[in-house]
Amino acid sequence: MAFGRRNYASSTPSSGSLLSQIPLWVLRFLQFVFAITVIGLYAQDLRKAHKEHKYTDSKWAYATAVGTIGAASAMALAWPALSLFAWGWDLVVFILFTALFGLFGKMYIHENPEGDSGVKRMKNAVWIDLINMLLWFVTAIYGMIRFFFFRGGRSLHTGRATV
Repeated sequence: MAFGRRNYASSTPSSGSLLSQIPLWVLRFLQFVFAITVIGLYAQDLRKAHKEHKYTDSKWAYATAVGTIGAASAMALAWPALSLFAWGWDLVVFILFTALFGLFGKMYIHENPEGDSGVKRMKNAVWIDLINMLLWFVTAIYGMIRFFFFRGGRSLHTGRATV
């Protein structure tokens, strides 16, 4: 049986079948779109400060960095070969977005915009941060479920050992 055919298209979600990848691709696409949105919402204040020769606020630099990490991670982790073990990195990015939401949520959720478009934009950015946080949490939980419950199979070379 060592040289027999192995069923690589099994019905378990960890097998990389198209059916199991579609929800992950949709989530990764949404993560990418919302991460790019975070970059756009926070980077314009960094650009404005740079043009006016003012200091770069570390909070806005952190927000832009987290958005960049989120966008790059969403693109990289959309590959099926990486998706099975990605739940650990998903948790890291989830924690980064949680800190971002907490930081700007404390500053802007209870702020009254009073016609100030900058404050209104930052209030909207806080809710985008929350959406990002939840998307990364969902992919982390989905990845953990796939990793811990649907890994069952046989070893690649001999097919005798249960993995």
